Amino acid sequence: MSDRKIVFASFRPKTGAAEPLDGLLRWMAEHTRNEEGCVQYDLFRVDGDDVSYHLFERYRDAEALDAHRAADYYKRYRAEVADLLTQPIEVLVLNEVDVQA
Repeated sequence: MSDRKIVFASFRPKTGAAEPLDGLLRWMAEHTRNEEGCVQYDLFRVDGDDVSYHLFERYRDAEALDAHRAADYYKRYRAEVADLLTQPIEVLVLNEVDVQA
């Protein structure tokens, strides 16, 4: 089993907030991909009547995930994102069990 931490996060923007949410999430991706402990940080969008965004994140280990969450830009993002969403972020933090990578 790996020490890597995987995060799946889903975001559902309020009406009219998809564009600002898109910008904020892309901004986070730019910063996070430069973190030493970030292995992967990919943003996905589901279009249609119910637009949603989904992040797939992989960190070297729990310490790297903790460092990500302690970063100033992460704190700024968390302070801004809630006002753009219809509901709280859906977050799953997972441990790799049977992954070929």
